[in-house]
Amino acid sequence: MLYGKRMQDIYISGTGVWTPPHTVSNEELVKSFNSYVELYNAEHADDIESGTIDALEPSSSEFIVKASGIKNRYVIEKESLLDPKCMKPQIQARDDDSLSLCAEISVLAAKEALDNAKLTPADIDAVIVSTANLQRAYPAIAIEVQNELGIEGYAYDMMVGCSSTTFGISNAYSDIASGKASRVLVINPEITTAHNNLKNRDSHFIFGDVCTAAVIEKDSKSPNKFKILNAKLKTHFSNNIRNNFGFMNFIEDKKYTEEELLFVQNGRSVFKEVMPMVASLISDHLEENNLLPDQVEQYWLHQANINMNTYVVKKLLGDDFPAERAPNVLDEYANTGSAGSLISFHKYNHLTAGQKGIICSFGAGYSICSILVEKA
Repeated sequence: MLYGKRMQDIYISGTGVWTPPHTVSNEELVKSFNSYVELYNAEHADDIESGTIDALEPSSSEFIVKASGIKNRYVIEKESLLDPKCMKPQIQARDDDSLSLCAEISVLAAKEALDNAKLTPADIDAVIVSTANLQRAYPAIAIEVQNELGIEGYAYDMMVGCSSTTFGISNAYSDIASGKASRVLVINPEITTAHNNLKNRDSHFIFGDVCTAAVIEKDSKSPNKFKILNAKLKTHFSNNIRNNFGFMNFIEDKKYTEEELLFVQNGRSVFKEVMPMVASLISDHLEENNLLPDQVEQYWLHQANINMNTYVVKKLLGDDFPAERAPNVLDEYANTGSAGSLISFHKYNHLTAGQKGIICSFGAGYSICSILVEKA
């Protein structure tokens, strides 16, 4: 789906990134995981010997880098996450009258985005919190953020897996184009370590935590603004990336294990099925705008796997593309759910007036969104 004829110019006028205070290197993560493997294999030695279950295999930094390109991640809590007897982050519960964790980090990212857009909360008409994982069903995190910042108007939450950020920006564009709002704050709190299975060799290294935010507005006076030209969106149902956690778990006639309510994926199938779809959608998007791939200065892509991004950019630009054409933050931040493409845009948007770029995310659903922008 492509936006129709624009009635007014709409911009991304400011972005913000909240980064957690704790870092975990591959070496730290591997040490923890391998200690867990030793404990597990020792505890289940008899069953492993009899062939009832398989022994767990250790991980390595080399394996992680080769499989993903990830070297580091930021996390909300480190000690319990690295404890071989825990293997998950642990935080203190907050009472209902206290600001929730997702709202707290949303406010921090939002304030930076507003500062960069040269705006205050009083200038905002709407708040969209768009994320791969919501902390609760209701009340909406977006309304909590709206209240904390003192914003009038309306607010809502939405989820589209790892495409939540770009779909949220698309919704903000539509809200402004339709006249419902003039300035929309799109926020993406991603506490992805909370849904990751740190006991699984294939996924223990994938995720990191972050929160991003973007101001979408018409008639912007920001010194560093990007005009949203249009966007192209696509969804296609698949179970290859899935999280079964939800309120229906409590009434189903099944007793779930902890692992069954965490992130699961069939990575090889995802690569095989999604990456051609992404390359094709971006190519079609550019063709609809009478652009060749080489006429786009930068591609700020979803940061899930370096091999995925390399595949897409090679399809568009050929084998010898300069690395700066598709900025990589994956090595530092790991996979941050829907936030990766906006982190990349936030850090590496040094274009000159008239130059164009693509912000593109893809993931669970499957879902893909490509946003074409031009430096104003």
